[in-house]
Amino acid sequence: MSLIPHFFGNRRSNNVDPFALDVWDPFKDFPFPSSLSTYFPEFSRETSAFVNTRIDWKETPEAHVFKADLPGLNKEEVKVDVEEDRVLQISGERSVEKEDKNDAWHRVERSSGKFLRRFRLPENAKMDQIKAAMENGVLTVTVPKVEEKKLDVRAIEISG
Repeated sequence: MSLIPHFFGNRRSNNVDPFALDVWDPFKDFPFPSSLSTYFPEFSRETSAFVNTRIDWKETPEAHVFKADLPGLNKEEVKVDVEEDRVLQISGERSVEKEDKNDAWHRVERSSGKFLRRFRLPENAKMDQIKAAMENGVLTVTVPKVEEKKLDVRAIEISG
């Protein structure tokens, strides 16, 4: 049994996506202040939003389907691009809530900042027919697959 899927966030498969550009801070959950954000404050908010953008990638017989949980965002704040080398890029930005002088914040856990995820699409993806839709904070990107050619088998009569 592999420890890798559990160790990296309890992923549903044992496949590791080498093209996902996740930033991983191994000291994030430790009780001492040795996180990347301690030494590089400019990473603190943006890295948090970047890492917490969860995306599922499912393959059906007809398509590759990506689903991203983006609560509180509307479609104008999200961007879906496809690069020439078959890379699907999902990015956006969560805005910081405006502060009022009279507000007393007790806890801030919702992340804000920019996020970016990239996936290299397989050869069977129809790059010109990709569609994206956003409903109830869930972005769904559908990448149709090229139909596999089925071998035409015909019986040959044997003489003799």
